Amino acid sequence: MSTRPGITIIGSGFAGLGMAIKLKEAGYHDFVILEKDQEVGGTWRDNTYPGCACDVPSHLYSFSYELNPNWSRMFSGQAEIWDYLRACVAKYDLGPHLRLGTKVSELEYDDTARHWRVSVENGEAFTTNAVVSGGGALHVPSFPAIPGRESFAGVSFHSAEWDHSVDLTGKRVAVIGTGASAVQFVPQIAGKVSRLHLFQRTPPWIQPKPDLVFSTRAKRLLALPGAARTLRTSIYWAMESLAMGFAVDPRLMKVHQRAALYHLNSKVSDPVLRAKLTPDYTIGCKRMLLSNDYYPAMVRDNVEVITDGVREIRENSIVDSTGREIEVDVIIYGTGFKVTDTLKNQRIIGRNGVKIQEAWQDGVEAYYGITTAGFPNLFFLLGPNTALGHNSVVFMIESQVRYVLDCLRLLSRTKARALDVRPEAQRDYNDRLQSRLSRRVWNEGGCDSWYLDEHGVNRTIWPGFSFEYWARTRRLRPEAYELIR
Repeated sequence: MSTRPGITIIGSGFAGLGMAIKLKEAGYHDFVILEKDQEVGGTWRDNTYPGCACDVPSHLYSFSYELNPNWSRMFSGQAEIWDYLRACVAKYDLGPHLRLGTKVSELEYDDTARHWRVSVENGEAFTTNAVVSGGGALHVPSFPAIPGRESFAGVSFHSAEWDHSVDLTGKRVAVIGTGASAVQFVPQIAGKVSRLHLFQRTPPWIQPKPDLVFSTRAKRLLALPGAARTLRTSIYWAMESLAMGFAVDPRLMKVHQRAALYHLNSKVSDPVLRAKLTPDYTIGCKRMLLSNDYYPAMVRDNVEVITDGVREIRENSIVDSTGREIEVDVIIYGTGFKVTDTLKNQRIIGRNGVKIQEAWQDGVEAYYGITTAGFPNLFFLLGPNTALGHNSVVFMIESQVRYVLDCLRLLSRTKARALDVRPEAQRDYNDRLQSRLSRRVWNEGGCDSWYLDEHGVNRTIWPGFSFEYWARTRRLRPEAYELIR
């Protein structure tokens, strides 16, 4: 490993690889990509549960400069997306920059030398001028605090750490959680298990999945000049229209809510089960999900939806809040990820020895989700309040990568050693951001979601249209930054 790379990228998912590709394109070759695992891919390497797929059409959930006319279907599965990322590594010759099996343990800024010290878990350390954090948030599994969880004698695992050595055929399986992952894997295992007990805290809003398989002829057509680009653009604006209910008025979500209710009513005839599966909050407050096979799985004779909470887990059973004991062989946790905690728990020390936890003691925040006051030349991709509830985060990543490049160009042009966003610029930006969020469906929709931190503040979602974020990050405002010589 170079002892002093100019730029260090952390993570090799869409964010990290997208940053690397554009650095090379801009003529920056002095960089390394640190990846904690032995292969690239991020979320699409780690999540291998049955049915894992993207809920954004693949022609949009990909780099705008690396269109793929050969996607097998509209919503591609995990393996195909992972293959796409590895193909990008090969095409753009990123291999020489990769340092696999290298997990960052600490980042510390040196005020005198104006550089970052990067420590990795194997004991090595090196210095770098700038750090781009592209580690993402969907990689630290979240387990519920259920009494007795560790006492279970059977097999248990999180959906993000799927144990493929376990044959679920004929097993009594409990699934805890009904979020995006569970909606995908539950239909895949429901036909194999003898009994499936699905513990649901809050039912999700689910719409039909407009999936389709691309024929050989369709792929040939998409390979024609401009065809894939036209499809991508059409998909983008169709999905962007969903933001009307997010960015303008929650009442505009009613048309989507009616479609979801029609989908539920057409698939589930039992009024008792249908009542269990009907959300009591505004659609969009939690992430809207897409599935054609989830509701059919719910009506199977061997599937039980349990809305009574989990009181405790015993050696061979789960006890619900009514005191009913249910014997199970396997427990699968579909309980999501530690999203807001992922950033906050990092060991990052900025100017004057300030830890990131101290800077964020009132909540995780950044300027456009990219830079944080007190941490010069540290850039976050998919940082605070840059996730989307309606469109492709790859679009957001590309906007952020362009912004980081503008910061690097500003440093080069001014001969400054580092730049640090001014606290007043960050404060003004986040005050306006939270003011907008307070009037949006995620706060007014009547639900509790992973978008919110422990104080009920939305630290995850961008409150407007994605093209608005693109426009706002299109031009760097030098006056928002202090240049450190």
